[in-house]
Amino acid sequence: MAVCLLLAGLVFMAALGSVSSSASPSSGASDSTQLAGATPSPAGAYGAYGSYGDASSSPSASGTAAAGRPGGALAIRVDDQLGPVMTDGQGFTLYRFDKDTAKPPMSNCSGACATTWPPVINDSSTQPGTGIDPGKIGEVIRADGTHQLTVGGWPAYRYAQDTAAGDTKGQGVGGTWFALAPDGTKAKAAAADASASAAPTAQAPATTMPQPSQQAPVKVQISVVVNPQLGQIMVDGHGRTLYHFGKDTAWPMRSNCEGQCLKTWPPAPPVDADKVKGVDPKLIGKMQRPDGTWQLSINCTPVYYYSGDQGFGDALGNGIDNQWSAINPQGKPAGK
Repeated sequence: MAVCLLLAGLVFMAALGSVSSSASPSSGASDSTQLAGATPSPAGAYGAYGSYGDASSSPSASGTAAAGRPGGALAIRVDDQLGPVMTDGQGFTLYRFDKDTAKPPMSNCSGACATTWPPVINDSSTQPGTGIDPGKIGEVIRADGTHQLTVGGWPAYRYAQDTAAGDTKGQGVGGTWFALAPDGTKAKAAAADASASAAPTAQAPATTMPQPSQQAPVKVQISVVVNPQLGQIMVDGHGRTLYHFGKDTAWPMRSNCEGQCLKTWPPAPPVDADKVKGVDPKLIGKMQRPDGTWQLSINCTPVYYYSGDQGFGDALGNGIDNQWSAINPQGKPAGK
């Protein structure tokens, strides 16, 4: 809290004089091993999934090419019901088909199916946006010779009935079509439905991120890990990445994430300043929210989790809406 008190003093001194200031505006994919006989990936292909030929049929088998749509600048959108979903450069939801395969990637949607579910084309315009692991992005060569985008090995499609960016009318169609999560799995709601119908197991998979209500006490409550894209970032004692919100203020310290925002970005609870590792304890504080609960603060700014992070050290929330950022050991936006 000492840092916050110092900041308060500086603000008070500034109010006594006339201070003028000006703000200046902020200012090839990696090679992958090719299978024998596979066509080399074009500029829009990324990651270890590489390029795979569809050996199930020849280009002449399906006649004319499907009316695919270029992927463009891929992005993550947080849907109120589905959580984080992949979108193309126009903001349209991307889908996966249960009858396709990911290992090896193969599309089983052609003809009339591909008219209803246009394949997303992987070309030079395709770029993974903030929070998307380039290693999850690849392609499959369809029977008609087009290069279809894959996410986590799964061929990606749009849905013809989605007429506006953000539509998710294809979710659950036929019990086989589901919105794509950023790692290639089904979007959260579909995964929840599947787990609800499955028999209970003795314990959750090791990769499942524990929720705050399930967390056991830990000796180190905040530490630093290295993220491949962002460098050093702060995580809590269970490996959950910590975030700042660009619309919050440091003095007076205030959260501008309320209502629906809090479902996607739960506030992180306070920690003991003497139970941090790799971080200056003076950066650690807390603030009281309007509902009376207490929230962790780092460098005088409220701290949150991202509901879309599923694995330890995930930082999929970084850069969302150009407002959310993981936190580096100095208490500032990571990767900058």
